[in-house]
Amino acid sequence: MLRNILLVHIELSFRTIARAEILILNISDYMSPDSEYTETHENKIYATLDKLGIAYQSLHHPAIMTMEEGAEIAQKLGCTSCKSLFLTNKQQEYFMLLLPANKKLKTKELAGQIGSSHLSFASEKAMENLLCTFPGAVSILGLIYDKENKVQLLIDKEILESTYIGCHPCVNTCSLKIRLEDILKILLPKISHQNFNIVEL
Repeated sequence: MLRNILLVHIELSFRTIARAEILILNISDYMSPDSEYTETHENKIYATLDKLGIAYQSLHHPAIMTMEEGAEIAQKLGCTSCKSLFLTNKQQEYFMLLLPANKKLKTKELAGQIGSSHLSFASEKAMENLLCTFPGAVSILGLIYDKENKVQLLIDKEILESTYIGCHPCVNTCSLKIRLEDILKILLPKISHQNFNIVEL
């Protein structure tokens, strides 16, 4: 009888451990990158803007998970709410598209405008390697890390009508309000991304 009780206890223990391991793995799928890692890249964004004399207003907030939350933050900052989409094609060319938050991505139309094959979202690995960021935190400021100019910048025509836009400093727990003119005329030339394409979706 005692042996049977011990066997049942051991079996239940293994099952509990197995469930715990599965739970940990599932949770890790939704965790942001290591905080020290993201903090280092976030601080480099601030240092770059400060060095170039680009003024910005920052607002720290819980991680943004939806476009509605992003629009609310943009309203608080008094800037245009835009989304930055990291795309690629079959030739493994990479593109960052700045699009008004209320516009939908039309990949076929966009591909036609830039003369590309079918476009799709780039992998998280490529995002980390080229932009030092993660899903939900992509922004034009990530181009600071694209030293080899592997990412082509695409800006929707409507965005160019904005005075200020909202940007993530490589993390989605902070948003920056920056004058668009400063990004186009100071930041992009400094990081060799001044030759961007204007699209209309």
